[in-house]
Amino acid sequence: MNAINWPEGYIPGETDNFASNEVIITGLTVEELWAQLDNTAAWPVYYSNVSDIAFHDGSGPGLSDGARFRFSTFGFPVEAQVNEYVPPIKGQPARMAWHGWAEGDADTRLDVHHAWLIEELSGGRVRILTQETQNGKPARELAVTRPNPMINGHQEWLDGMIGAARNARG
Repeated sequence: MNAINWPEGYIPGETDNFASNEVIITGLTVEELWAQLDNTAAWPVYYSNVSDIAFHDGSGPGLSDGARFRFSTFGFPVEAQVNEYVPPIKGQPARMAWHGWAEGDADTRLDVHHAWLIEELSGGRVRILTQETQNGKPARELAVTRPNPMINGHQEWLDGMIGAARNARG
C-alpha cells in the first residue's frame, strides 16, 4: 500500500498533533470517491464539521493544484492551499493535500497539512487514507483531548464520503 507524501515540517511524530483514519471498502471505485472529495460543495452535505467554503479567486467548487480556498472546521476559520493534486489514473493512487492555517498569535495560530490517498487494492477493494499533522498551541491541546476530535471528525468525513458516493451511484 502507498503512503502520504509529507512536506518538511509536517512529518508525523515531529509535529504537535497527528490524526490518521483509514477505510478499506468494496463496491465503489477510486473515481467515485474522488468525485466526492474533489467537489467542495458536496462536503457540507455529507460532513457536518465543515461550512463556509469559499475560493479566493471565485473558482470552485472543484479543487485543483494550487487552489486557494477557505472553510470553517473544528471551530477554526481555515485558509488553505492545495499543494498536491493527482486525480485518479489507472495503476496509481489518487492524491490530494492542502496546507491549511488559522491566523493568530502564538496562542491561537494553527498550521496543518491534510492529505488524502485513494487507491485500488486487489479483489475489487478501495483504500481511503486521510492523515493530518498540525503545529501550534491549539494542536497541542487537540492532541490530548479525549475523545479525540480529529480522529472522530475525520472518521465522519470518510464515512460520509463513502455514503455520498454510494448514493450518487444509485
